[in-house]
Amino acid sequence: MPTDFNVDNPPFSLLDKNELAILKNNLDIGYYQKGECLIEAGKPPDGLFVVLKGQVRESEAKEDGADQHVFVHYSDHDYFGAWSALKGKAIHDFVAEEETIAHILPTKVLLELVYSNPRFGDYFSRTLAAKTEIHAEHEGEDQGMAEFMLAQVDGECMRDPLVLLEGTSIKETTMLMREKHVDCVLVRKGGRYGIVTGTDLLNAVVLEEMSRSTDVAEIATYRLISVEAGDYLFNALILMTQQHIERVVVMKDSQLLGIIDLADVLSYFSSHSHVIGLRIERAKTVEDLSAAARGLNDLIRSLLSHGVKARFAMDLISAMNERVMAKLFTLLVPEDLLAHVCLVVMGSEGRGEQIMKTDQDNAVIMRDGLDWPDREPVLQRFTDMLIEFGYPKCPGNIMVSNPYWVQFLGDWTSRMNEWATSCVGEAQMNLAIAVDAKPVAGNPALFKASRNWFLRQLKDNDLFFSHFAKASLEFDTPLTFFGGIKSKGHGLDIKKGGIFPIVHGIRTMALQHRVIETNTFKRVDSLIEMGVLKKEQGRDLVEALSIFIKIRLRQQMMRFDAEDFNESPNIIIIDELDRLDKDLMREALHVVKEFKKSLALKYHLER
Repeated sequence: MPTDFNVDNPPFSLLDKNELAILKNNLDIGYYQKGECLIEAGKPPDGLFVVLKGQVRESEAKEDGADQHVFVHYSDHDYFGAWSALKGKAIHDFVAEEETIAHILPTKVLLELVYSNPRFGDYFSRTLAAKTEIHAEHEGEDQGMAEFMLAQVDGECMRDPLVLLEGTSIKETTMLMREKHVDCVLVRKGGRYGIVTGTDLLNAVVLEEMSRSTDVAEIATYRLISVEAGDYLFNALILMTQQHIERVVVMKDSQLLGIIDLADVLSYFSSHSHVIGLRIERAKTVEDLSAAARGLNDLIRSLLSHGVKARFAMDLISAMNERVMAKLFTLLVPEDLLAHVCLVVMGSEGRGEQIMKTDQDNAVIMRDGLDWPDREPVLQRFTDMLIEFGYPKCPGNIMVSNPYWVQFLGDWTSRMNEWATSCVGEAQMNLAIAVDAKPVAGNPALFKASRNWFLRQLKDNDLFFSHFAKASLEFDTPLTFFGGIKSKGHGLDIKKGGIFPIVHGIRTMALQHRVIETNTFKRVDSLIEMGVLKKEQGRDLVEALSIFIKIRLRQQMMRFDAEDFNESPNIIIIDELDRLDKDLMREALHVVKEFKKSLALKYHLER
């Protein structure tokens, strides 16, 4: 019985003690000469093979006189044959490229283990989403944070609301709140609910000088921000951060169930995320804001060290970055101008897909005819202060300090139309950045007017979408001819090879189908719901993008800690990845390769 079989990595680490004993007691070992077939297409395989030494190729079934296409090579510790064994026969040939030694787990025993352990069987499904989930379990997360990430909005974390009817006076409301020890109430007016806080009552009586007999329904806010019962508590925190609020109401099937207070969420969450958020909101000067912004890197490190998934971390950090920029903009721009201008963030910041602070991509849209004499010095200071806060200068100068990116509404829409008409080179790059724009300060109606106009202009313009989609195929997928990861000595550019094809391909499809979401993950969800993307392909694209972002972030943090800023933030050093990450990276790149094929077919593209 061989003793060097590694059971510490998935899928074998998913087996319990008794199942591992069954596996080890039934392992066989095979010796194969160069050119010998281990599994033949069309026939049932002997079982699951694990390479101990040598190399095996997986290729198309033999055809008379035709060259075989090789899909992938398997070398030391790689496994193959499980999928074929579960299906009953192989569809490809598996041939030794050199003298090879392999462990063999007979099909009968493999099936026994699959039936006794469904998670073990799930690993052999050919979906990246299934493998990613299992790898995440294998890596393990901080238990406290894992519990928080899985915590849901339910009765344990929400309060029963104090509901008052229309006609209750401010005085009666204040007395009831004091009696019940609550700092807010819900007011029912007809079929609607509004919220009133202690601060609202104080403002009404002291600042507005309202009578204490005034109907409390008159001061209630009826635009309630809500979460669904059963949603993740973490999403409630993100929502509060984005909306600058401290309470959300809980709904189920349009029925109001309760209220979640910020204090309730913070009791679950141990990081200082909202403390930073409060420091941003309370900043009175640029210097105050600078101190708060510099705490974001520590927050990022805290989130990652506690095992928070990259997608959740991106949502939270994106909300924080937006608040920093919005606060700085309102500190610098005269208050009387804010209703006539709109600050937008674009590119990865507009999509909410940043974690580490990356290049600035921002612009300002102004009301037509606006007179703003000191515009240039104000916006130059905005850019300079963001650089000081740690947001790098954009190499392409796509910043509000560049007058090209500060336009009246009419000029902005005309420029987007010009980019779409040209749709090559710099024009296409500018358009791709601009269609990911998101308003963060000032008057969002200016942005929405330009976006809606542009979407109407593109309707049924198949020629535009064909040209626009072509950029997704611009960079080669870094896979070798035999399906392995292709990496040069200086590393692999994961943005060009993996991230950009997914982001731009999904961006194109979202634009075509008038999806107004800018975040790639949310765009995928919308496209699946509309039937534009198949669910399995969409899930795999989401997992592939998450893998690229997670691995890139991990190496970025290592360089940041080592103060090594020579490498591009998008360069991945493959030799620094462990075996699990290499496996996921290879699978994710194959997802990208197949997605690019589907884009070429959908938009009639030829390389």
